[in-house]
Formats: sequence, C-alpha cells, structure tokens
Amino acid sequence: MEKLKEKKLFLFDMDGTLYLGERLYDFTNELLATIKARGGKYMFMTNNSSKSVSDYIKKLARLGIHAEEDDFITSSQATGYYLKKNYRGKVLYVCGTESLKAEIRGQGFEITDELEKVDVVVMGFDTELTFKKLEDVSKLLLLRENIPYIATNPDYVCPTEFGSVPDCGSVCDMLYNVSGRRPLVIGKPEPLMPILAMDKWGYTKEETVVIGDRIYTDIKSGIRADVSTILVLSGETTREILEKSPDKPSYVMESGRELLDILK
Repeated sequence: MEKLKEKKLFLFDMDGTLYLGERLYDFTNELLATIKARGGKYMFMTNNSSKSVSDYIKKLARLGIHAEEDDFITSSQATGYYLKKNYRGKVLYVCGTESLKAEIRGQGFEITDELEKVDVVVMGFDTELTFKKLEDVSKLLLLRENIPYIATNPDYVCPTEFGSVPDCGSVCDMLYNVSGRRPLVIGKPEPLMPILAMDKWGYTKEETVVIGDRIYTDIKSGIRADVSTILVLSGETTREILEKSPDKPSYVMESGRELLDILK
C-alpha cells in the first residue's frame, strides 16, 4: 500500500467509484483535493459514451466537483482518436446519443442515416436507443458483411441508484444474435485510454494507477496498459466476483476512502 504514495497520475472510473448515479460519495472531493495537494494529477476515465465531456463537466458540477475538459479521457474521445487514425474522411452511422454524435462530428466526421452512404458503423451506450436504430445497424451488418464495426465500450450494464440498465455490450450481444458479428471495442478493457492519458501528461507506467469498480473493464484496461490497479467494491464488483475472476487487481479496497486514508 505504501507504494501508492509514489503514484502521480490517478485515472478514476466515475460511476460506482466516485459517485453512484446522482449520489456523490462522501470521500470524493477530499480524495481529489488530496491528490492535487500532493502534486499529483487525476483524470476521469469513463466508458460511458452516452455523454460528451461538456455533459460530464455539467454533471460533476451538479454533484459538487469542479472539472475542466483536460480532466477527462472518455471512450468517445478514444473512439474519435481511433477513427481519425484509421478512417479519416469516411462516413459514419452512429448508434448513440446526440452527445456522442456531436463529439464525433467535432473530430471532423460526417454522420448519416442514409444507409447507402455509410462506410463505418459505430456503436455507443445509447440512452436514446430506438428500434429503428437497431434495424438500421442490423441491415448494415447483414447486407454489408465487410463493413467496419466499432463499439465505444463493452460494458453489459451501467450502474444506477436502483441497480443497473443495459449498456453498449448488451446491445452488441443482441446484434450478434442477429448478425453473427462482434465489434472492435475501443474503450476499457483495451489499454488505449490509459496510454493516451499517460502520453498526454508525460507520466510513466510506474507513476500511474487505474482505479475502478469493474474487473472486466477498469482493472483489465490497467493490466493491459501495464500499470497498477485498484479495485473498489463500491460499485458493481463483489468479493465473490473477484474470487472467480482470472484478472486480479494490484490492490482491493472497500471504497476510495481507503485510498484517501493512505494518501493523507
């Protein structure tokens, strides 16, 4: 645990780690302030592609956390980075929220509902999902079997105050049952998001730690990026799930309060 005092870059999952739905955990603001006071840097690293960075800034402000654009690394941003690197100039069909579409348009892409014009299919966590969108994606995957198919994140559920709602991974499973196709996943558990954060701010793997409540996304992403990981049991993961998982975090804590106590 003492090695955590040497960390400089703290990459936090948000929902289930720093807050749950609309309820901020009581340790969160003090934890973030303590990291800053020690000369460290924190970033909010989320797979939730239903909100843009500006949406998240507003949400955190509503919960009592001041945040700026540079404080985030999201699956939407990572997806935009991947698309620019591999599909610049291509026309996209985005099954996602208007916030996700705005963020991807901001990267210079054209988005269309005219299926004959589509070059690439992008799936996000779509809280505005309609049957028409599912039908459109089904047509594209079935009738255009070689069309690139990309998903922002693989999460099966998104935590809420009352339990969970289906996330991007659950919808992708529905479409797999239709088309037999799986998407290329960009967000956690892939290592791209931690790597982009380290590159952006100039921190080493040894100085970086990923903190989250899910083994199969947060912790696995950190493991694949070769950085330390902290699993908090304040969200989705239980000790029973941890015991059965082949992927083990560097540290296990009941909540971020334990990290706060260590850093203080």
